[in-house]
Amino acid sequence: MAVLTDRPPVAAASAPRRGRDPRVLVSRFLGYATLVFFGLVFLYPFVIQLGNSFKTEPNAAADPLSPIPDPLVLAGFERIFAGTDFPLWLGNSLLVTVLVTAGRVFFDSLAGYALARLRFRGRAGLFAAVVAVLAVPGVVLLIPKFLVLNQLGIYNSYAGLIVPLLADAAGVFIMKQFFESIPVSVEEAARIDGAGVFRTFWSVVLPMAKPALITLTILSFQGSWNEFPHSLVAVQDPDLFTLPRGLADLVSGSLGKGSQYPLKLGAALLATIPVAIIFVVFQRYFVRDANDGSDKG
Repeated sequence: MAVLTDRPPVAAASAPRRGRDPRVLVSRFLGYATLVFFGLVFLYPFVIQLGNSFKTEPNAAADPLSPIPDPLVLAGFERIFAGTDFPLWLGNSLLVTVLVTAGRVFFDSLAGYALARLRFRGRAGLFAAVVAVLAVPGVVLLIPKFLVLNQLGIYNSYAGLIVPLLADAAGVFIMKQFFESIPVSVEEAARIDGAGVFRTFWSVVLPMAKPALITLTILSFQGSWNEFPHSLVAVQDPDLFTLPRGLADLVSGSLGKGSQYPLKLGAALLATIPVAIIFVVFQRYFVRDANDGSDKG
């Protein structure tokens, strides 16, 4: 038997507002406008670089801030490959960057794992020393670097360019912090199955650290590709110059008189392309892996 009550019917849920708050729209518009403005401010120097690379030398000297080449020519790029040692510098930079990046990814990962998981005397002091190195300005170490390289007999050689850069404190810090976020139970299961310390690190923990490895790869490639102060104290032979050292030689006026903006900016543009490609490609994988990790968590 149904029970009748005088209770009024529940009011229907209010329909969503058709319009949005004007204040929210204005705030969002101002936010995007600010981002676009500062984005254009940061991109404009690159646009100027690109435009002047395709100008004639008189046109670039007369109007260097115009991003439009009139006429558009390739004389600057032809002089880069025919009148300079740019191919040699490019080869040296590729060799040094690939070896340094591989070395940093391997050695920084090993050191980071040791500081995060292994228990040994002096571990806290060693990590404090690594953090302290991050606070030391690089220019302070230039003279000690030169003295050490000269004493070891690797000054003015490829070994002098590569060996001192095979590990860095920032990479060790990044990998240590990431390894500490991995559950210890994963490694304990591997040890129960008979895996040693290095096998656990290489086969179990390292594949889980892909986001950190990609971040380290990007930073290592960019840092070693653009490294100038170290090459300044490590080599003097022009045959061992890397791109930053060679470009600095161009800017200092080694080719003679005149601004030579198309040549200089064209060489700088070519030197920027590999770093941009590495960053764009690896950033996509980094974002995807980071999102996958957050979904699983």
